[in-house]
Amino acid sequence: MGILNVTPDSFSDGGRFLDPESALDHALRMQEEGADVIDVGAESTRPGSSPITEEEEWKRLLPVLRKVLPRIKIPVSIDTQKPGVADLSLQEGAAMINDVSALRREGMAEVAARHRVPVILMHMRGEPPTMQRNPSYEDVVQEVLRFLQERIRFAVDRGIDRDKIMVDPGLGFGKRFEDNLALLNDLNEFGALRAPIVVGASRKSFLRKIFGADEKALWTGSAAAAVLAASKGASILRVHDVAVTKAAIRLADPNSFL
Repeated sequence: MGILNVTPDSFSDGGRFLDPESALDHALRMQEEGADVIDVGAESTRPGSSPITEEEEWKRLLPVLRKVLPRIKIPVSIDTQKPGVADLSLQEGAAMINDVSALRREGMAEVAARHRVPVILMHMRGEPPTMQRNPSYEDVVQEVLRFLQERIRFAVDRGIDRDKIMVDPGLGFGKRFEDNLALLNDLNEFGALRAPIVVGASRKSFLRKIFGADEKALWTGSAAAAVLAASKGASILRVHDVAVTKAAIRLADPNSFL
């Protein structure tokens, strides 16, 4: 899943793809590099970010969607918490909802059910502006697991097909350094949910603490995290650097060369 941020303030690539032509070029590049899905988001959810209105989010998204959707051959996912934005994006031709709030906004579950599209339910403690202020867990893996179990039940009760639900433990979203490592290393525990597991470790701050903050170090750390996540059962890897990740995964899987 290649990341396409059309935001001025995302932690890694804010401002780079606000222009629809630049966004299209990047989407086409990720498709060529082997992405299976493009995840488009117009509101930053980095720690400390400020929320924007539905009108502003849609103003950023619409020209990009109308430029990208007719030109690429792979599905487009919409990274949004807002049901109105999700609904309009799906009407334009998007094929999936990636919701960091796990359908907690009123009306989002109904939008997903009505359009019969896949949804990604992610764990986030708190909200982006405040989520990194002293988060704490007694057992982060079990607490995140229980949360996602509850959100799956909620989604199914609202009419979303069980086989269209994916889960994301939410690395970096209201987690301490040690929490992120625990979730990544015990990712196989989430197989109990019987849903595809999505992992977004790419360029996250906990990797910077291990590998350093320069670009090459983040490539290394992000690729290492992707290989580990795949080995622990992740089905979808949400990444900034598609080519590097694909190369690392291929090397880690001898069957890919047969």
